[in-house]
Amino acid sequence: MSKPAIGFIGLGLMGGAMVGRLQDMGYALTVLGNTDRTYLDAAIARGATEAADAKAVAEASDIIMLCMGTSDHVESRMRGDAGVIAGLRSGATVVDFGTSLPASSRALAAEVAAAGGAFLDAPLGRTPAHAKDGLLNIMASGDKAAFDAVEPVLKDLGENVFHLGDIGSGHTIKLINNFFGMTVANAMAEAFAMADVAGVDRANLYNVMSAGPLHSGMMDFVKAYGVDGDATKLEFAIKNAAKDVGYYARMTEDAGVDSIMSKGTLEALTTARDEGQADDMVSQMVDFYAKRFKG
Repeated sequence: MSKPAIGFIGLGLMGGAMVGRLQDMGYALTVLGNTDRTYLDAAIARGATEAADAKAVAEASDIIMLCMGTSDHVESRMRGDAGVIAGLRSGATVVDFGTSLPASSRALAAEVAAAGGAFLDAPLGRTPAHAKDGLLNIMASGDKAAFDAVEPVLKDLGENVFHLGDIGSGHTIKLINNFFGMTVANAMAEAFAMADVAGVDRANLYNVMSAGPLHSGMMDFVKAYGVDGDATKLEFAIKNAAKDVGYYARMTEDAGVDSIMSKGTLEALTTARDEGQADDMVSQMVDFYAKRFKG
């Protein structure tokens, strides 16, 4: 069987790696980037076609994939005269790989369905390094028949591909996942900074903590920078972490509940972002706490 034509919008660090993987697997791609052309030009050099706008991406594609930073970014590419919905083929499927607000996904799904297509929210777990090898975790939700139709393509991108229920379920679970992960990361970062204040060696602290039930991959990511000076083990910027935890907080507000745990994490991330660490990796929150504790 011939492979479906794929449109991809948003070739940043993660999107660029995913497009490279799709090209490795023999898919024909139509691509649309933003301001940084690094990964866009690399894809074009390998045979991808650059589109003038999101509408042109949709007109050329059976599956349209978006990997963008915020719900506003996704909505701006989906709507309007030059948007995906305006150029959607009958029966096409749109897949949002970003981390978006569930309410936004539900609204877009209804608009896509009215235009004769299907919309899946499918946020990602793991890193761009995993994307290059097709080892992402993909948390998809939405119409099951549409998911079944595109699942073979998703399995070329992900090692673990889940269908999690009605539209918005994927983004809901991703936001809970990222809230938890960023809270753990911040707790470990503060722990290293507190070790400095108390005159305790960071490596000794890690060795004790990691020998018990507290040990986790996130602990190891923060240790990689806090002890070893390597911030690349978790390629996730503080500004993106602040956005995701902020979305989690909005989701809790929309649900009518008061989140206690997210408040401290969100305050730390947004303060670090606004004080010049926006592009630092999350593991570098160790520096934020260390500086704060020094006064």
